[in-house]
Amino acid sequence: MRATTNQAFRSNHGVMMANPLASRLLRLTLFNAVLLFFSSLAYADKQALYQSINARADQTWDAAQKIWQWAEPGYQETQSSALLASQLEAAGFQVVRGVAEMPTALVASFGEGQPVIAILGEYDALPGLSQEPVPQRAPRPNSPYGHACGHHLFGAASASAAIAVAEQIRAGALRGTIRFYGCPAEEGGSGKVFLVRAGLVDDCAAVLHWHPSSRNSAGDPTCLARAAAKFRFYGRAAHAGASPELGRSALDAVELTNHAAQLLREHTPDMTRIHHVITAGGGAPNIVPEFAEVFYYVRHPKSEVVRTLYERLLLCAKAGALATETKLEVEYLGGTVELLPNETLAQVTLANLRELCDLEFDAEQLQFATRMQATLEENPPLDSIREVRDAGGSTRKGSTDVGDVSWVAPTTGFSTACWVPGTPGHSWQATAAGGTTIARDGMQLAARVLAATAYDLYQQPDVLTAAREEHQNRVANHQYQALLEDGQKPPLDYRNAPAE
Repeated sequence: MRATTNQAFRSNHGVMMANPLASRLLRLTLFNAVLLFFSSLAYADKQALYQSINARADQTWDAAQKIWQWAEPGYQETQSSALLASQLEAAGFQVVRGVAEMPTALVASFGEGQPVIAILGEYDALPGLSQEPVPQRAPRPNSPYGHACGHHLFGAASASAAIAVAEQIRAGALRGTIRFYGCPAEEGGSGKVFLVRAGLVDDCAAVLHWHPSSRNSAGDPTCLARAAAKFRFYGRAAHAGASPELGRSALDAVELTNHAAQLLREHTPDMTRIHHVITAGGGAPNIVPEFAEVFYYVRHPKSEVVRTLYERLLLCAKAGALATETKLEVEYLGGTVELLPNETLAQVTLANLRELCDLEFDAEQLQFATRMQATLEENPPLDSIREVRDAGGSTRKGSTDVGDVSWVAPTTGFSTACWVPGTPGHSWQATAAGGTTIARDGMQLAARVLAATAYDLYQQPDVLTAAREEHQNRVANHQYQALLEDGQKPPLDYRNAPAE
């Protein structure tokens, strides 16, 4: 059908076909029309999914709030992963915990046979972004971490959607397997890369994911690949005033490394990102620091470029050690590759998001959002939470280990508005909104979209076939290669304080 339509379009609209963007837009419009037609036929059947998700709304929000309160860092999400695993077990899932040498990773399955539709879930928090659910800066006492990327919502909503689909499999309305992946340490720990390396997603016909945001979007975006490393320098302590000549400063080595990295930026390809934090630099100015550590990320839209950039960054660290007569120790933490788009799946998700988006602020939420926007640099209209954007063809500036999954199985994702419009990710404002009913509403929308998309894929095997063919065409000339060293283990302690 699509081929016939495209032939007619070529013959009647040659000028537009000369414009690749115009061609793509028309194809997507026609594809969306077909999807909406089939979606309307399945509307009554999908109501059971929505009713299940709505009936479980309090339980799902309670789980999200607990995970938000616990705010556990990557590979240390013990309570968070146990809570979601228990909920899935209670719903009849077979749950395997501690997979791929990651204690807080889990795989939960329900049903049997093909197709296997997977839904990803995350639950790790970020350092330094603790925050009360209020529209002014107010860190929570005794809680250094915060869910500034909304992963407490990601895990809870994904689990709710998986349970709703499982109920329909149990009822005989759907046939196949629904699988939930509990994925730790997305923020810099590359947890999903180890799931992929263990072969745990090889049999998936489609993988679905979502992410909290300040707006609603779906489509087929890609993202930046990323490598991470910690450079540790060991020098010699001395009295900085009385005998500085006897010391060898590890902090000087870090500073030289950072200066060299700044100079490197001028000679890198467009879209390169190199950023760092000094995680240890000494305890007192009158002591020559004998230990210092700097933590680096390197990003680019292509993983093969990231590999070469990391090798050049490593030279900067070696130069810092050489110039200061200190010893360099490198902990390479691995990395993530860029997302591989799948337009076929993306259009199914986009159609469901457009159909189901019903977000609107009530009076209390509107008051919170108005006060919050006073703290933001950008202030889009508050009613933009009702909009759904097509992110097709774009490159997001962040990175995600979902990228590695997407090279092994057809994958698509979307975002829903769980934060106040204009809120950047990895900010205290995102943490604050994540503890409010604004986040609850966005999370519930995400659960419905996940479940509806899974339903469509079970009911339309031709879409899964098309998605697989598209995936095979995209990877045909690009062999997947993880940004891991041979035999590398998950960096389970990467969030721990530096050990001197």
